[in-house]
Amino acid sequence: MKIMKFKIGNVDIGLDAPLFAIAGPCVIESKDVCLGIAEQLVKIAAKSGVEIIFKASFDKANRSSISSFRGPGLEKGLEILAAVRKETGLPVMTDVHEPGQAGVVSKVVDCLQVPAFLCRQTDLLCACGQTGKPVNIKKGQFISPDEMKNALEKVRACGNEKIILTERGTFFGYNRLVNDMTAIDTMKKLGCPVVFDATHSTQQPGGLGDASAGRREMAPILAKAAVAAGANGLFVEVHTEPKKSKSDAACIMPIAWLEDLLCVCKKISEVVRK
Repeated sequence: MKIMKFKIGNVDIGLDAPLFAIAGPCVIESKDVCLGIAEQLVKIAAKSGVEIIFKASFDKANRSSISSFRGPGLEKGLEILAAVRKETGLPVMTDVHEPGQAGVVSKVVDCLQVPAFLCRQTDLLCACGQTGKPVNIKKGQFISPDEMKNALEKVRACGNEKIILTERGTFFGYNRLVNDMTAIDTMKKLGCPVVFDATHSTQQPGGLGDASAGRREMAPILAKAAVAAGANGLFVEVHTEPKKSKSDAACIMPIAWLEDLLCVCKKISEVVRK
């Protein structure tokens, strides 16, 4: 099994690299909101000693309701992500939903993300792999950790070994996600670093009827458990005013919680890696 080491911007990624984080608002709301959050993330990274990659989506294509806010779209969204990257120095990541988006998006971002619901879409995975940029594949809520081998192989078949797998919970009955922390070790054995999505794991999909419910207060607990289980990184969606977030308002975490959480998780990671 070949184990890759690579970088996303200035962030070292690998099974033996230091703990890192992916953070930002769920959806791009505006340039001001994104820059405000990104500027705080720069300070949090410096204080916690944990490198951060900024993530926000230009389009949320799988919202519960047709009337839900989806984002500014591809062109405007990439302009904002480019501004965040230029003005803060943070590496940036965003979702791609269609194969035709991959090449355009790869010219702006440092890492492409394949959404969980699309993790079996061969054309999308291959298009992302062919860009040569790192690819973060989120594990579908409907498949087992072992099945992520198939998603990995699709990207690797395109000559791209720079892959991250992200665990984000598994469907369990109605409007409920459950996390099996053994999934982290299972997916690491596929040869890729594994990230744990602490906020989406608290989501209750469709729990409000026309939107998802969630329990954001559980995100720090899950994050610490995941790092103790060996996660290489954390995915945490954050907002300065969570209740006003235009996507995942019920589970997105207040950015004020992030510094302390990363400080604790860094200590846990150092203990586990010894």
